Amino acid sequence: MHEWALAESIVLGVAEYVKGVGGSAAKRVVVSLGELQAIDKEVFEFALKELVRESPVKIGEIELIDEEAKFRCRLCGYVWRLKDVNLSEEVREAIHFVPEVVHTFLKCPKCGSRDYEVVSGRGVKVVSVEVIKDG
Repeated sequence: MHEWALAESIVLGVAEYVKGVGGSAAKRVVVSLGELQAIDKEVFEFALKELVRESPVKIGEIELIDEEAKFRCRLCGYVWRLKDVNLSEEVREAIHFVPEVVHTFLKCPKCGSRDYEVVSGRGVKVVSVEVIKDG
């Protein structure tokens, strides 16, 4: 499953980071879930909980925050949100697996241009890690 692979990357990345900065554990981790990624939060949270148990370092609380998808047209400067446009379930699923295809399905609601940037809401990111150091 897509969510399990992402959760595994988060857990391994956090463990590597904690060890790399000389820590013994992560007290708190904040993870941002981009709306374009369309993560099944329940599956992702379950995967994180399971994988944390096998982590080479102790990881405490993991907070998940949603990052809304926003776009800015390079032609007219208009900014809009994903929820401002009507997309079919099939299109949302395509974007979920390959967020880069969003340019195939969306255009600026104001001027019709496909030349726009994704301002926010893309990917899954570790926002912060509160490291515990012994001593």
